[in-house]
Amino acid sequence: MISFELGVEDLALTRFAFSPLGETVLSLRVLRDPGLSALHLPWRRSVVGRLGGLDTGLLMSLVADRLTLPDFLTPRPEVFEPDFEAELAAVRRTPPEVVRRDLPAAHAPDPLPAPLHAANADRDGDVLLLRDRICELLHRYWEIAVRPVWPQIRLVVEADMTYRARQLARGGARLLFADMHPQLRWEDAGSRGVLRVARTIGAGYHAKASGRGMLLVPSVFAHKVAPPVGPGEPPTLLYPSRGVATLWATAPAPPPGPAVAAREAALVPLLGAPRARLLGLVAEPLATVELARRLRVTPSAVSQHLRVLHGAGLVTRARQGRQVLYRRSPLGDRLAAGDA
Repeated sequence: MISFELGVEDLALTRFAFSPLGETVLSLRVLRDPGLSALHLPWRRSVVGRLGGLDTGLLMSLVADRLTLPDFLTPRPEVFEPDFEAELAAVRRTPPEVVRRDLPAAHAPDPLPAPLHAANADRDGDVLLLRDRICELLHRYWEIAVRPVWPQIRLVVEADMTYRARQLARGGARLLFADMHPQLRWEDAGSRGVLRVARTIGAGYHAKASGRGMLLVPSVFAHKVAPPVGPGEPPTLLYPSRGVATLWATAPAPPPGPAVAAREAALVPLLGAPRARLLGLVAEPLATVELARRLRVTPSAVSQHLRVLHGAGLVTRARQGRQVLYRRSPLGDRLAAGDA
């Protein structure tokens, strides 16, 4: 059992972040054990055939038989959404003694697999060479397997954060953690509260946040909660994100009703079928990635049509965080309604 003691100040400092490198490393578990999550099988099938040029022996050796991972490969995100390159650069600065500690610890009590034997070398240079090979391999793997789907992953994770923030505003810490994961239990203790994490690997501990707050990190590839390995580290909790079941869904948008369909058909000679359909969809603010998912086309194709509609004054756009949301303009509303 691991527990975190959080005061009022710690709850006020509770914040969210997510990690491109963390998701990349965690996704290796799904490659290693396809039975871990049936929800990710469509992604796994799309990726496996494109890994032929990689050293998959070394890549898969990073995941132990009990599916643990070396701690130095998943650094705590320092900002809301760190850049993958920046996170990987931090891993490249990992000292040799940390590599020697974390790789065997991830595989214990089993011995290190052959591709990782250099972690036991006496010479620091050999250990650092292995570290750099791992980093280069993770960079290539990110480009092939995770970066192409990062926009979808980010949308799911940001939706989870929005939901959790609403839960915190509605019911405090008890509601925030209530449905996060079965491993978690929140207990009120006067002016403080205790978050208990059950069924963790390794020795348990009790840690006081002591004004440091808690960092919550939702992950689409995590299958259970992962707190820090020791009480001396800043309070952090990686947990499975909501909405993963929708991540690889390819269901198109529901067909419009008869009246809407008739209006869209009337616009086809003027705008073309794709733009008429888009104009019908953006009655509510939607991002390019979501529009592409609904229409089963690429985001770049949607962007081209949106640029035309925006240039004609039929849609407006506004930035929300890292997304650009599109919505019909008043002129677009009149045209879609048949009033223009």
